[in-house]
Order: sequence, then C-alpha cells, then structure tokens
Amino acid sequence: MKNTTTLALACSAAFLAQLGISSYLPAVPAIAHALPSAEDLVALALAIYLVGMALPMLLWGSLGERFGRKPVLLAALALYAVASAAIPSAFNVESFLALRLVQGLGAGGVSVMARVLVRDSFSGALLAKGLSWLGMTFVIALGIGQFAGSMLQVAFGWEAIFYGLAVGAVVLMVVLQRVIFPTLVKADSSVSAWGIYATIVRHPPFLHAVLAGGLGYGVIIAFNTCAPLILQGRFEWSAAQYGWLGWPISGAYLAGALMVNRFVARTGRLTMMSWGVAWVLLGTAMMLLGSVFASGLALLLWLPYCLAVLGQSMSYPISLSVANDESPVSGSYAMALSGFMHQSMAALIGGVASLLVSQQAWPLALLCVVLASGAYVCVARCRTDQNALRKISSI
Repeated sequence: MKNTTTLALACSAAFLAQLGISSYLPAVPAIAHALPSAEDLVALALAIYLVGMALPMLLWGSLGERFGRKPVLLAALALYAVASAAIPSAFNVESFLALRLVQGLGAGGVSVMARVLVRDSFSGALLAKGLSWLGMTFVIALGIGQFAGSMLQVAFGWEAIFYGLAVGAVVLMVVLQRVIFPTLVKADSSVSAWGIYATIVRHPPFLHAVLAGGLGYGVIIAFNTCAPLILQGRFEWSAAQYGWLGWPISGAYLAGALMVNRFVARTGRLTMMSWGVAWVLLGTAMMLLGSVFASGLALLLWLPYCLAVLGQSMSYPISLSVANDESPVSGSYAMALSGFMHQSMAALIGGVASLLVSQQAWPLALLCVVLASGAYVCVARCRTDQNALRKISSI
C-alpha cells in the first residue's frame, strides 16, 4: 500500500515537471507575437528549461540524502509554482527565458525526487516496471499537456497555461503535506557528494546505460524543439491542430510503457531495451527518408516519429533501472546523476536543434538519426559490460 501511494505521488510529480516541456509548445508562435520576439528565440525556451532542470540535479540529489525526500520535494514544488505564476508577467523575451530557467530549476528537483521515490520502493525488474509508470506519466504530459495547452490558449490566452502549472504545483504541495514518508538513514556528511558522483560516473555499466537513455530522450527533445515551427509554419497547422498531435504521440508512448510493464520480467531488460532502441532508429530513419523524398507530406514526419516514441518508451525506463542497479553507490545519488546527465544532454540537444529550426524537416530528421544511432551503440556496450561482469563472477 505504501509503495502504491509513493508511486502515485512520484507519477504526479513527474507529470507536473514534464508539463513544463509540452504544455506551452502550441503557444510558441503566440508567445513570440506577444513579447514580441523572433520565433526561434522563443523556441529556446525549451532548451533553457532543460538547462534549468539539469543544473541543480546533483544538488537536489545530495539534499534529498541529507534532509529527506519530503522537504526537498516541497521546496522544489514551491520554486516551480512561483516561477510558473510569474512567467505571464514577462515583459520581453529575456525576462521570459530567465523565468523559464527558474521554472526549470524547480522542475529539476521535482523530477529527481520523483525518480528517487520510485528507486526507494523498487529494484531490479520491479524498478523497471515502476519507472515505466513514470514513463506513462511522461507520455500523458506529452499528449494531454500539449492538447490542454492548446485548448487553454484558444480559450484564455497563452498566459493561462503557466497559471495552470502554478496551480497544479500548489495542489500537489497540499497533498504532499498529508503523506508520511518512511524515515531513511541520512547520508554520512563526512563523505563528499561530488566524490560519490565521480565514482558512479566512472563506472562503465552505469555510464553506457545512462547514455543510451539520454540519446533516445534527445530525439524527443529535438522534435519538440523544431516540430511546432515546422508543422505550424511549412504545413500551416493551427495551434489546435498541433495540440491534437499529442494524442497519437501519447498512444505510442503509452503502448511502449505498457509493454515494459508486462513483458520486461520474462524477456529480460537488455533484450527489451535493444528492441526499443531498434524501433527508435527505424522511426527516425523513416522520418529522414520522408523529409527528403516526400517533403510535402506532414504524415511522413509525425507518424514515423510516433514509432520512435514507441521505442523510446520501451528503452528509457529500462536504461534508468539498469544504470541505477549497476551503480557502485546506492541511495539517491545514482538517480540524481542519471537525471542530471539526461537533462544536460537534453539541454545540449535542444540548443543544437534550435539552431536547426526552419520550415524544412530534414535537418531535424538527420539529427534524430544521429542520436538514435548513438543510443544503439550504447546498448551494444551495455551488453558487452554485462557479459564481462558474468565472466568475472564465474571465475
């Protein structure tokens, strides 16, 4: 029962953090017009948010070890709520981006603590299942968040999107006050947190698994950075039409997460992760071919992307569970470090993708193929790491 309650809280927190990525995307052209600013500068808001998420993740992780999960999660939610409520008051693009950075700082703590709560409750294949539930909340945020954002914009203006995020954070804080978390042993203050992080990142089985998940995550970030301007520019989609795209994306991610939840224990984590990365590579390759040979068909951009999303939803929770189970140090440090690495990679990839923003889809598709290929190589290295560990243990 306690594990179920903890998982529900973790999913709610992860959902809120991910809404900061997806809910405002249909409003990018409207925000650019309101500030006013060039659309490519407003598109940087996604990369800025991801930078904000990444920067304090290691700090959030160490604070969670020293002060407990609940107070740190409350502090992160408070920061997220204040920044979200302030964003509609931005008077130019610089202040808008600065507030998005602060919002990301809070979201980073929320995201880390959500994953740590799951890590506290599960391990092994059960951890992969628990993280797959977090993956489901991620896709719900991608789909429902994007759709709800478009509806709020149409009905009340883009400002309502960020007010809604602030209200959601406050509601979660109120619920959290009523929940009692189990007492955990606090970290030894004599041990340097940065030394622990350095030990973990130098461990190849951890590093390769994290990179596999992060590169696949980068495919989603690259698409979310460029797709609003491609589909609402070249293909002249409305904000509402772009919002509806969230539903097939959600369906694809949900299908992959459910497959992990159902089959990972009997199939094996590395086998299922390999399948997922193969689907990501196939989907991105189809995106590239479609953007080169049939550039006038939006269907050949977003439908193969849904295939890639299906694969990523299979591989991502498994990569996290493998990385944390293979970590040489237990506790929240490995989860915080994997989150920091993923968000840093996502911010970098989002920044690169923002430089590729145009009404042509092939630069986006090419970047996605490169990222998927890198993820495939990392999964192969994970298999090599596992085989090496088996040989050592058999000696």
